[in-house]
Amino acid sequence: MSVGARVDLPQWFDQARFGAYQVRVVVLCFLVTTFDGFDTQAIAFTGPALAQALGVGPRGLAPIVTAGVAGMALGAVLFGPLGDRYGRRAAVLWATAVFGVFSLLTAFASSIEQLMVLRFLTGIGMGGAAPNVYTLASEFSPARHRGLVMLVAGLGLPVGAIVGGLIAGSVIPAWGWQGVFILGGAAPLLFLPLLWALFPESPYYLARRDRQSALAAMLARVAPSAPPAADSVFTLPEAPTRAGASALLSPALRHNTLAIWGTYFFNWVAWFGLVLWIPSVLTAAGLPKDQAGLATVTLNGAALVFMLPLAWLLPKLPVRRVILWLLAGAVVVSLLLAQAGSRWGLVFALVGLSGLFVGGPQIALNYLAVSIYPTAVRASGVGWAIGMGRVGTVVGGAAGGFVLEDFGPRGFFIALALPLLAAGLAALAVRRADAGPR
Repeated sequence: MSVGARVDLPQWFDQARFGAYQVRVVVLCFLVTTFDGFDTQAIAFTGPALAQALGVGPRGLAPIVTAGVAGMALGAVLFGPLGDRYGRRAAVLWATAVFGVFSLLTAFASSIEQLMVLRFLTGIGMGGAAPNVYTLASEFSPARHRGLVMLVAGLGLPVGAIVGGLIAGSVIPAWGWQGVFILGGAAPLLFLPLLWALFPESPYYLARRDRQSALAAMLARVAPSAPPAADSVFTLPEAPTRAGASALLSPALRHNTLAIWGTYFFNWVAWFGLVLWIPSVLTAAGLPKDQAGLATVTLNGAALVFMLPLAWLLPKLPVRRVILWLLAGAVVVSLLLAQAGSRWGLVFALVGLSGLFVGGPQIALNYLAVSIYPTAVRASGVGWAIGMGRVGTVVGGAAGGFVLEDFGPRGFFIALALPLLAAGLAALAVRRADAGPR
């Protein structure tokens, strides 16, 4: 029995035209992250109404917010290995079902304890969907388009938040805070049959499992005008050796590892503290509750507008310097927000600028992390850095409510400047790498 020609799978995708099948994959990934983004920030734009219904202040909401982001961190850890073992398709379908079901059940919660449990379980699904979606999108993309493809796949997160913020003002007066969670759960569950029918398996997973016939059939749909030869055998490059924290903390890498961990951690403290609490902060400052969702729309909409050109330009710019300027601007904007009071035009303009200055480093940090690690430990370095950022989301989500209740809106924005300043100092400590954009 003859053995067909061996073909390197990543090289095949690099040489293939980016066609309609791949566009469909990216659109499906975008829709998954859109539902994810809606549910992730549902607690933000329902916060004022939820606090009123429960008879609690921001401090009482803090455990509910914290439970959700803690679930997201756990979900990313759980569903990543599940995607490796059982396939990206199964992981995305299960994660979407999990956050859909538990978001729907959240609408029927009647106590803080029930809300905490249900938001934690919802968070597991939300945290599990995103990393598998990003990985799948990247695996279907040639290297020349990979950055843009991953960006488009992830744009659903701010888009979902924007959609939620826009409709919350109408849904909450009509259906109460429960209406937001009903929509947030029903929409992905109704989408699930379509996802089941159309969402593909990872081509890399098929190659790793040596399911060559299924892979060949998929690649024929990816490139119908130039399908692979019938006897082709698709292979993957040898996987790099996994490196844990001990390798990243070796004498040669320890300084930059601690600096990049600090930058991720403190920036994510600030960003998620802002994203999850901005409607409640502005409501406490006097903004009508039915307009609180507009704060989420403004913050995420501005982040979306600014991140597209930023992602395009970053490979051409000195990345560490960009991060430092963005964080310096974020500190200034936070202090200006502390002085803005109830001048709502100014407040919303500054909230929009926060989308650039506080949210912008989220993209730039990934470029910086890639540039400071050698190839042998690059995947581990970036993975651990993002893990430190996820710890920051828990801290930011938890601390925001306590700070708001104890120090009010002005104190919240002053406190927001502290992790931003700490992130800037950590980024300043990153030493020049031999290669990669700086």
